[in-house]
Amino acid sequence: MIGAIFGDIVGSIYEYHNIKTKDFELFSPKCRFTDDTVMSVAVADALMQYEKIEDIEDFKRTLIESMHKYGKMYPRAGYGMHFGLWLMLGETEPYGSYGNGSAMRVSPAAWYASSLDEAISLAQATAEVTHNHPEGIKGAVVSAGAAYLARTGADKEQIREFVCKYYDMDFTLDGIRDSYYFNETCQETVPQAMQAFFEATSFEDAIRNGISIGGDSDTLCAICGGVAEAFWGMTEEEKDLAKSYLDEPLLCVVESFESKIKAK
Repeated sequence: MIGAIFGDIVGSIYEYHNIKTKDFELFSPKCRFTDDTVMSVAVADALMQYEKIEDIEDFKRTLIESMHKYGKMYPRAGYGMHFGLWLMLGETEPYGSYGNGSAMRVSPAAWYASSLDEAISLAQATAEVTHNHPEGIKGAVVSAGAAYLARTGADKEQIREFVCKYYDMDFTLDGIRDSYYFNETCQETVPQAMQAFFEATSFEDAIRNGISIGGDSDTLCAICGGVAEAFWGMTEEEKDLAKSYLDEPLLCVVESFESKIKAK
């Protein structure tokens, strides 16, 4: 989960100021956490109550409550228009979105799940409360499934095989870098985030790959970072850097979730 937060924070200053290079300073005083982090924390908080919940529909109701709770705590985190309205009005029904918000917040499900099937089921649930369009659900499933496979020892070819069941991956970062543009849909963010991971040689390199193609940089790198952390791990310095940008309520949930995962 902290890998997604790291990617979000690094990408926060490049979301509307894309750069097409891997040569940049990872963190600056202008970096900040955004809605990607806030909603990832909301998912993690809901998952920590999952054992007390009888079924997946109860989990979804708990998740909606958690998303509203953190949305009210951080009303200026940079939510998309439709999701921001959903939060503001206190809505509880999905609105057919295929935006990349379903994929940016799903990484905790990959760490909580005890099987690929459970990771997929939880990912679907986290998407369906808002992003119930097939593309919105698919984006969450691929992001969580790839991260689950990465953390349980799958190699890149096995992860690619899973991703290719959902997306056409016949492109390279060099091939799209000049033409890729800002896009908030799952179908134009998740495959690119996966390719940034596939072409990387380390966790940091995956984040640099993600930034280098532009687009919705914070979300793309949150998705990519979630998989890259699961595959390579992160240094304590990298984890501490990301955590240093969080305030106490968010940090408390992140560290509680980490403790719960270690205890499972």
